[in-house]
Amino acid sequence: MQVTLRDGRALLLREIGAQDADEIVEAFERLSAESRYTRFMIPLRELSPRMLAGATHPVPGRDFAVVAVSFDGEDEDIVGGARCVGAPGSDSCEFAVTVADDWHGLGLAGRLMEIVIANARERGLRCMEGYVLAVNTPMRRLARRLGFSDRQCPDDAALRLVSLSLAAGDQE
Repeated sequence: MQVTLRDGRALLLREIGAQDADEIVEAFERLSAESRYTRFMIPLRELSPRMLAGATHPVPGRDFAVVAVSFDGEDEDIVGGARCVGAPGSDSCEFAVTVADDWHGLGLAGRLMEIVIANARERGLRCMEGYVLAVNTPMRRLARRLGFSDRQCPDDAALRLVSLSLAAGDQE
């Protein structure tokens, strides 16, 4: 699906695939150290082969991932992505979203999250949650706009647990 962001730039939003591995590595390398820390909650210099494989090979029926692709001439750049990962035998999933630093503030994270939320609902999942650094105000604000509750993580004061009921009766 093609979308236009607040600044007028157009992007293609599509499911991730194994063919995206090299571009995912490049997109990760373009992230600032702060963005990497905000997303992974540890100082991370590179994606491990296991992390890359997990990102580019979602488990069918359990996981879902979407990327935002920018076209500049002949080059394609992944500038954002979101995913939800379900636990086997569970009706809940955990989400994650990442947007390249120079694409912040344009509504991209919200568009990606809306797709992931809709996919989780279509699959009959009942709850989506994510761990967010307490200092990550933009993500916490987005989560609230999308209807997530926000509470302190019981095991770590530096983390917040944001959760969204996906049950049909709880939709707005």
